[in-house]
Amino acid sequence: MSSSFVIDAVAARLDLFLAEIRSRSAEYGPDAVLFLDAAADTLEGGKRLRARFCHAGWLAASDSPAGDPLWGLAAALEVFQSAALVHDDLIDNSDTRRGRPASHRALEAAHRRAGWHGDAAAFGRSSAVLLGDLLVAWSDDLLEESLGAHPHAAATRAEYARMRRDVTVGQMLDITEESAWSVSPPAVLLERALRVASLKSARYSVEEPIVLGATLGGADDRALSELRAFGHPVGMAFQLRDDVLGVFGDSALTGKPAGDDLREGKRTALIAVARERLSTEERRRLDAGIGDQDLSPDEVETLQHMIRSSGALAHVETMIDGYTAEAERALKTADLDRQAEAALGELAAAAIARSA
Repeated sequence: MSSSFVIDAVAARLDLFLAEIRSRSAEYGPDAVLFLDAAADTLEGGKRLRARFCHAGWLAASDSPAGDPLWGLAAALEVFQSAALVHDDLIDNSDTRRGRPASHRALEAAHRRAGWHGDAAAFGRSSAVLLGDLLVAWSDDLLEESLGAHPHAAATRAEYARMRRDVTVGQMLDITEESAWSVSPPAVLLERALRVASLKSARYSVEEPIVLGATLGGADDRALSELRAFGHPVGMAFQLRDDVLGVFGDSALTGKPAGDDLREGKRTALIAVARERLSTEERRRLDAGIGDQDLSPDEVETLQHMIRSSGALAHVETMIDGYTAEAERALKTADLDRQAEAALGELAAAAIARSA
């Protein structure tokens, strides 16, 4: 089954859900339209990676035709992803997402266009907090609506709840690391960064969508263990690729300014490796630049050169290769039919090798 078929099926399920939401929203009044439109806007575009991994996990466990429970689960994952991105952009003070204004910036602009009283930026931030909360609620609503009395509903709900907890803790550890790095020995920063990568991204971007799809499909414990052994290293390689793109990515492809992770102060594995390899003076210069939202393009280029020259970029690329090889070994030894193996392998390769 092609990726376009999965993307179209999930889009159709999201459209149906949003139509139902709007049909019940008249009582909220006209001002709520701005809020609901902002929530719907976050669901446009994207690669639907989590939905596609969910579908591949289901293929690994079930021979039945895909139906609403699967498409609803996949769509719920996409809604949860939107919630995470809204809050993530707010926390990171990111101005853009997918080449468009981040939600808090779009809401800020709407306040200005309307000529409302007060601080437009504060309105945007406050509204984005609530927008992320609304999307989390929508994600739960869509999940419950789709699972109903499905025979594997309880196990799927439990796994979904685990994913939500992990990514929230991972996000907290991520923002903690932006402050706690200064009192941590350089030798432990990589371990701490990889823990964040695992909780915040690897599990919820790849491993859990696969496991959720397989759980809904009735996979047993052995099969779920095999899929986790594949999904987690793919997720780690995916996040490390994201770390590289956050510093060295082409803004025309990523939809974010070049070096945005540097301005946002992201203490990723890439930065941890660089700090450990740089001289004391170079490390001081790197630390002074990371988190400076006013970094000029030339200053970004200087930091990029320092990181590359330290060997950190090459080291992280080697780590990506290692995680990729681990995932390939796990996929070869898993008891999967050819269709499921091919779907998982192709998705993994696309996720790891991406440029956006």
